[in-house]
Amino acid sequence: MKHVSLLLVASALALSVTSGFAYERPRDAARLARYEPFAGEPLKNIPYYTPMNWEVIDDQNILVTMRPKVAYLMLIAGPCVGDHRGSPVLAISSAAGRVSAGFDRVTVGGHMTCKIEEIRAIDLVAMREAEKAGKEAEK
Repeated sequence: MKHVSLLLVASALALSVTSGFAYERPRDAARLARYEPFAGEPLKNIPYYTPMNWEVIDDQNILVTMRPKVAYLMLIAGPCVGDHRGSPVLAISSAAGRVSAGFDRVTVGGHMTCKIEEIRAIDLVAMREAEKAGKEAEK
């Protein structure tokens, strides 16, 4: 009887965990869809400043805001951000004041590091104008 109860509890836990992940995906897709239209071509490297803010977009992408009008969408190789969505700590390696795609790495939560595969600048001014125009059109 104990084995059946443990099996039922384990099954319920597995279902709740997987349903949580399934719920996360549409939100992740919407987040990525918000930034991708305003992302430029991939860049080889960017100047490094201490980030003002960062946001997990999905399991492979983060948005790093360096200045009020300067942000980058970074594609990350590996599972660095998926398990650390709420972490307040982000470290980005750099050399000579530059962050390079294919070379530098991101560390989230002080644990695992993953290589930055791609860096794309986000046109924040255009994005904010488009969002403002969309809100005005809804009125």
